Amino acid sequence: MDGNIIELVDLTKRYGSFTAVNNLNLSVRKGEIFGLLGPNGAGKSTTILMLLGLTEPTSGSAWVCGIDPTTNPIAVKSRVGYLPEDVGFYYNRSGFENLMFTARLNQLSGKEAKLKVMQLLDRVGLSSSSEKSTGKYSRGMLQRLGLADVLVKNPEVIILDEPTLGLDPTGVREFLDLIVDLCREDGLTVLFSSHDLHHVQQVCDRVGLFISGKLIAEGDIQTLSKKLFAQSPFVIEVGFSMLDPGSSDQSALSTSSDRVMMVLRKIGGISAVNPKEDFYQIACAHDATHEIARAIIESGAGLNYLNKKEYGLNDIYYRYFEGGENHE
Repeated sequence: MDGNIIELVDLTKRYGSFTAVNNLNLSVRKGEIFGLLGPNGAGKSTTILMLLGLTEPTSGSAWVCGIDPTTNPIAVKSRVGYLPEDVGFYYNRSGFENLMFTARLNQLSGKEAKLKVMQLLDRVGLSSSSEKSTGKYSRGMLQRLGLADVLVKNPEVIILDEPTLGLDPTGVREFLDLIVDLCREDGLTVLFSSHDLHHVQQVCDRVGLFISGKLIAEGDIQTLSKKLFAQSPFVIEVGFSMLDPGSSDQSALSTSSDRVMMVLRKIGGISAVNPKEDFYQIACAHDATHEIARAIIESGAGLNYLNKKEYGLNDIYYRYFEGGENHE
């Protein structure tokens, strides 16, 4: 597997005439956080079910920790922790009691189980609430308890299915920080399935974009950005005004503004100058920030605003989905 802890080759799942996952090829390296990103119904959950051996592929193969989940699902489950969208606990039992139940199911002795559970509760920030019934836990507390629950068996891989759904901003930040700490400190591999671009961008080393059962792109954000926006990888946003705002001669001001636009368009590497509501967006083949600032000032205008925009996952996601498979 050459350092890949998850390897999918031509993985396909059909339900009658409907193809839920279509010829999926994907590798996830040991120790990385990989984001599986796509809208509801894109095929993310079906892929997870095949990884866990909970449904069989129609064709193709999957390997997790070097094990085929179709032929040996128990061995995969012993190495993989799965946190579903809705975590189920015994709500009349405390957080400590719920984790103890999981620990005993994983064949830990009473003393060993208690020590492990107390360590995990402390690690996820629930020590002070360990004796509280989980029916009184907030959504964020339940998610953190769920994370502790999957860590009981010391997994090599954690699969998270929409883990931040329903959390408030503080809960999201705390949960994502916890995921990053676990990955970096323990060397865990994390597969993070979500439709929330912002949360995925905050923590993932690489992302895979899913649509209609197909993986249309995968890589880190910088690589995807370069591929998608190859003609204009840099975008500079500028706001400028003429130095005589008190002038009542609108035609003169308009002419001056046109002059600035002409100067900007003459800068080498600029492919477009697009007016927005209160600024201009300039697409460039290279970082022309200094040339743009100098040109505006030398033309007699006042430079009010200058920002070098970086393409984020939001831009990449919607650019791919605008063109669908044309970007393959």
